[in-house]
Amino acid sequence: MTEHPGLTFATVDVDAEEGPEHRRLVAWGEAVSRGFYQQRFDDQRRELWLHHTRADGAVLRGAWPATTGLADPDTPVATYASWAGRINVGGDRLLDVDMISDITVAPTHRRRGLLRRLITDDLRDAAAAGFPLAVLTVSEGTIYGRFGFGPATRLREVEVDVRHRFALHSPPDEGTLELVEPEVAWPSMQQVFARHLETVRGALDRPSFYSMILTGTYDWFEGHPDTKMRAVVHLDRDGRPDGYAVFKHIGWPDDRATLELRDLLALSPDVDLRLWRFVADLDLVHRVRWRRAPAEWPLEWAVTDPRVVTTTKVNDMLWLRVLDVPAALQARPWGADGDVVVEVSDALGHADGRWRVTVRDGAAGVVPSTDEPGVRMTADVLGSLYLGGVGVRTLHDARRLGGSPAAVETFTAMADTGPAPYCTTGF
Repeated sequence: MTEHPGLTFATVDVDAEEGPEHRRLVAWGEAVSRGFYQQRFDDQRRELWLHHTRADGAVLRGAWPATTGLADPDTPVATYASWAGRINVGGDRLLDVDMISDITVAPTHRRRGLLRRLITDDLRDAAAAGFPLAVLTVSEGTIYGRFGFGPATRLREVEVDVRHRFALHSPPDEGTLELVEPEVAWPSMQQVFARHLETVRGALDRPSFYSMILTGTYDWFEGHPDTKMRAVVHLDRDGRPDGYAVFKHIGWPDDRATLELRDLLALSPDVDLRLWRFVADLDLVHRVRWRRAPAEWPLEWAVTDPRVVTTTKVNDMLWLRVLDVPAALQARPWGADGDVVVEVSDALGHADGRWRVTVRDGAAGVVPSTDEPGVRMTADVLGSLYLGGVGVRTLHDARRLGGSPAAVETFTAMADTGPAPYCTTGF
């Protein structure tokens, strides 16, 4: 008896241009739209989806019923996409990562183990291909821990009051700002993000579709171009882009005229403050909303009145899963010298085992061990710890990480190095 009788698991040819495989490819995309309650494809939406999916080199997995009555036989009842990316794990070290998205299961086929089959197959293939890490962003917080993923970075949604109370203790004045059309700004955005990826812990490659979002070419959720999008680019003294902001005004009812930041990146704190000074000075704006504020943010300490910055929500952002323990741990930065045997429990087997972690001069050696462990954790906890978004002591106090007091203290000094990771890449 098969594990999933009546279902066929397969991948789709993303390069198919015609015939049955092309119909199945388009039906796969329609199934994702259905799963996330988005619009059905029209010609423009279909072609944009095909273009960006192919540009990322995505592998599209799915499950199809062997027979159907009224339903289209080309439409899968479960979908799953993954592609290769890079993540900054600290300093200037970029590590290959399996990026996972577009996971849906039709309501007619839930609780049958379809996600488990798809994610198990993908992680097995990613590990075999040499990916030390896998990442995803989630719409529900209770699903992916069982597969070894832990929340590894967080973002804050903020509102900033930019009326008369907004002022900076020491406003920066270097460089120049230029207002340009978003499409004109796009090459500068790419340059800035490339440097951001190289230098910021937690930064993750952006999928191809970011080009249509940040240029306003097409708003995926609204189903048409975003003609209200505006962009400003900051140039250094040599005329090179080192920061930008993309924004739009979303109306001014009563005294709540609001500017929505879609993206803001700066290669230095001074440029970040200069861009905030710019958006604060815009006419007909009383508050600025942003969904991508970092956990540690200089603006809160740069303003003369800290109450102009209000955090409205804190969200988990990136969820991370370790596939290759030695490769992953040896790539990240470490703090104090020390030696601890870490036991990881992993139901899928990828990170399972005991590992001796020895740190000298900021670098770790990691080898299998049969010695008694000093610290114990599950794979999802290891994923949360990996980028430094949460401390060892915090997880120990939450009863998510166990061990002897001496070993926990040593591992805390070894593992908690900072800075806090910052990931703005949603996918």
